[in-house]
Amino acid sequence: MQATSTLDRPSAPAESSSRSWRKAFKDITEGLSQRQLWAHLGWQDIKQRYRRSVLGPLWITIGMGVTAAGLGIMYSTIFGQDPSEYVPYMTTGFMIWYFIQGCLTAGTEVFIRNEGLIKQLPAPITVHVLRTVWREFLLFLHNLVVYLAILAIFLPPVNWTLVLMVPGLALLLFNGGWVIMLLGVASTRFRDIPPVVTSFMQLLFFMSPIVWPIELLEQNAGPRAALAQINPIYHFVEILRAPMLGEPIAWHHWYVVIGFTVGGWLLALLVLRNYRARVAYWV
Repeated sequence: MQATSTLDRPSAPAESSSRSWRKAFKDITEGLSQRQLWAHLGWQDIKQRYRRSVLGPLWITIGMGVTAAGLGIMYSTIFGQDPSEYVPYMTTGFMIWYFIQGCLTAGTEVFIRNEGLIKQLPAPITVHVLRTVWREFLLFLHNLVVYLAILAIFLPPVNWTLVLMVPGLALLLFNGGWVIMLLGVASTRFRDIPPVVTSFMQLLFFMSPIVWPIELLEQNAGPRAALAQINPIYHFVEILRAPMLGEPIAWHHWYVVIGFTVGGWLLALLVLRNYRARVAYWV
């Protein structure tokens, strides 16, 4: 059989054949159906990161535990907070932030890093998005062990609101999909996006109520504290952190997140329809 060189391939897919809603939705459905593939690849990403390590992925949990103990005690003293209340607040904030950060940073390189697989493996590009979301979810589960330890040590007032952690986490995962899709496609076309996103991550972290309590901002900033509502990270953190801590639910966080979910996926579907077939030529 005569091998076909990549030079013999057309430089770009035909517009009429590649841009269709049917193929966009087919890419998603086929990607979801190949669960064994992206689940295996996501788990292998974690194993590869800790290859030849004695403790392996357990280092994820240890790192989160050290962060919770060290920074929790230090920042509770700086902010004048009760450690029994602040440590669970900060720990859950870090857990959610690590997932969001992972989706943003890994999303910019999801197709670039998988150039070989995209060009050699005939699979939907959604597979690589699901692989990344699954990997970040597994990392979140590793950190969840620290949360259970926090419950045992500090005994925060967890109540029936804990069940809202399930839809909160589901929304977080669902939003991770469109964020990775958009950033992945955009970054394959414009290679300046990954360093730009990385540069803004630290600023985004300090602008979000991860280590600083939102109550302190409201006490010290007065009406200017309303500016925190502009930060979407704040709402994504709160829909999961409030149930985990057994705190009352501020329903406007859910409305904002659902709005971002609908708008984000509509934009992601549009990008998938128009540029799905071009990803293999851009990487």
